[in-house]
Amino acid sequence: MKLLVASTNPGKIREFREMLGGTGIDYTDLTQYPASPAVEETGRTFRDNACLKASEYARRFKVWTLADDSGLVVDALEGRPGVHSARWAAMHEAGSGDAANNALLLRQLADVSDEHRTARFVCVLALSDPQGGIVMTAHGAVEGRILREPRGSNGFGYDPLFFIDAMGQTTAELSPEQKHGISHRGQALRRLRVLIQRVGILR
Repeated sequence: MKLLVASTNPGKIREFREMLGGTGIDYTDLTQYPASPAVEETGRTFRDNACLKASEYARRFKVWTLADDSGLVVDALEGRPGVHSARWAAMHEAGSGDAANNALLLRQLADVSDEHRTARFVCVLALSDPQGGIVMTAHGAVEGRILREPRGSNGFGYDPLFFIDAMGQTTAELSPEQKHGISHRGQALRRLRVLIQRVGILR
């Protein structure tokens, strides 16, 4: 099965490579198509955006396509940054990129007590056939809380601030194997693989 992973995010691409290894999938990603314009993420939910990206890129390149939309949902911010997680600082004219996003989040939560800093990472994966039809979606989520300063150098995005009590570490302190075992993206991908195998797309 040839599969396009619809992302240019190096962290996500690395995680997909690690988690898809040994499946027999012949896959590529959007870094192989640098001239292709990005699909605008206009959906209100993670599922909306995952489906938009999977369908559009599948039609564009005539290939099975897997798209991810994921982000951080913070209870004290009424669910934000949510679908805007990757662009959170830019939306507030506070810079761009992971470091700026983390710095803004810390400022926004500065007066929030530790017990009210609960949050979760959410991921929705959508698989499209080469004609742009969404065949299936899968969801994953992992609960945690936001620390007051970053810890760890693994991972990407908000990982250095996201602390999982059961692990006693942030997701940036976990090894790739540990993170894939509990992460929102790992959960969603495992569920999607079961569905793919069930309908016979992946042997």
